[in-house]
Amino acid sequence: MNIRTASPADIPEILSLERESPTAAHWSEQNYRDRLRGVGPESLVLLVEDQGAVIGFLIARILHPDWEIENIVVAASAQRRGVGSSMLNELLQRASTRSALKIMLEVRASNIPARRLYEKFGFLESGFRAAYYRNPPGDAILYGLSVGSDG
Repeated sequence: MNIRTASPADIPEILSLERESPTAAHWSEQNYRDRLRGVGPESLVLLVEDQGAVIGFLIARILHPDWEIENIVVAASAQRRGVGSSMLNELLQRASTRSALKIMLEVRASNIPARRLYEKFGFLESGFRAAYYRNPPGDAILYGLSVGSDG
């Protein structure tokens, strides 16, 4: 398993993986293109490959000094193999080297495996958004993790 920073050439595989995941945030191809070309908010896009196949990706927005996980997807065939944990470990390492103070995210309330993963890493519930998601509709749980010190 290899984790690397994604490039615009990876967009077709990212889109394919995202479309297969009902719990992913569904973005347009242009959204991914903008993020990978540095248009819009500063971002980190991590990609996980195994034997030449893309099996996961994570997108985080960097809001100095805080970071926000905006999308994380693991291929169904690769779930429960540590891919999500590996991406979160890489994100935490990179956030730490860039003096991040907090990492935030929201997740479907019904996505119990993802919530357990975040809680395993020490993320704490920090809020709730009723009817936040569409297609399918659902509530969101907000999480936050302090990763640095501001003084």
